[in-house]
Amino acid sequence: MKTLNIRWARPIAVVAACSVLASCGLPQVGPNKRQIYAGSVQREGDAFVVAVNDRVTRATAVVPALGFSDAFKNAGQLGSDTIRAGDVLGITVYENVDDSLLGTEGAPATLEEVQVDGDGFIFIPYAGRIKAAGNSPEAIRRIITGKLADQTPDPQVEVRRAAGDGSTVSLVGAVGGQGVYPIERPTRTLSSMLARSGGITIEPEIAQITVIRGAARGKIWFEDLYRNPELDIALRGGDKILVEQDTRSFTALGATGAQARVAFESQNLSAIEAIAQVGGLLSASADPTGVFVLRNEPEEVAEQVLGRNDLEGSQRLVYVLDLTEPNGMFMARDFVIRDGDTLYVTEAPFTQWSKVIAAITGTATTAATLSDLTTSSGG
Repeated sequence: MKTLNIRWARPIAVVAACSVLASCGLPQVGPNKRQIYAGSVQREGDAFVVAVNDRVTRATAVVPALGFSDAFKNAGQLGSDTIRAGDVLGITVYENVDDSLLGTEGAPATLEEVQVDGDGFIFIPYAGRIKAAGNSPEAIRRIITGKLADQTPDPQVEVRRAAGDGSTVSLVGAVGGQGVYPIERPTRTLSSMLARSGGITIEPEIAQITVIRGAARGKIWFEDLYRNPELDIALRGGDKILVEQDTRSFTALGATGAQARVAFESQNLSAIEAIAQVGGLLSASADPTGVFVLRNEPEEVAEQVLGRNDLEGSQRLVYVLDLTEPNGMFMARDFVIRDGDTLYVTEAPFTQWSKVIAAITGTATTAATLSDLTTSSGG
């Protein structure tokens, strides 16, 4: 009876092991190299698989440009007392005559609340419609005086800002002190206003500054503000300044130190830096010849990469990096990772063989255990 049990237990182990191998059901972190290549357009798939070289690196080195338009950069600095639409002015006119034009005998004429309309004008009796927005109170005083001089001798005019938000800007986001700040002589530019608010509270390498002016907006990197003086634009009343962290990210999967959605830590991120950012390749399982970057490329970039001119719309491209080649590390250093990319590292073939052996060993051990139990019960 004991011999019989051993005879049928071993064939069962062999059959079970073969079943495991035949089913291809071994666990894995994702597709292997063969499976990825099988999905290429060259094999009637829906993605182009491209080996990274110097030409591909140059064609794909497209980083979204940030900057201000000429309208922002060419705007001159404003004085802190510049009048703008919506301001309310107080105007007083003194006349050196008994029969005054505007006031009563012996008393000046006072216009307490003269609001600057949406077009930037105010109306003064006998002086007419006057352009106020963009002028200082002193400039408006001279204009009114000149218009009244033809009708009353030597008028004396006083103009003051009575109310209104005046020349102010609002700062929100990752700054030391959010709020509304007046444009004063020391804070007429973007950099000085950021300093007045307490500076930024995030890493400079990933800080972005957005300036909204009416319907127009511009965005720059914080570090570029100090590299390029032309980006230190003059502010305008009503400007909104937003400081926020770069929102770009990539996804790391496969045989890497971490499998996660990872935020960029610098303006430009290379493939080698992305690998390092997630803890590198797993030394026990990663295949350095199978580092893939999956991306949807715009039509014009895809045509440059593939050397074609017949593509329509964005294309799925799979870039292959072989870190074992003589210049493989240089290619990975020069290849630029973009927002939304997926970085995938395949497992080495040895890893799959290890799983096969482990499966066979485990199955055989289970069969031997069953055999021992059967023998024990039979004995």
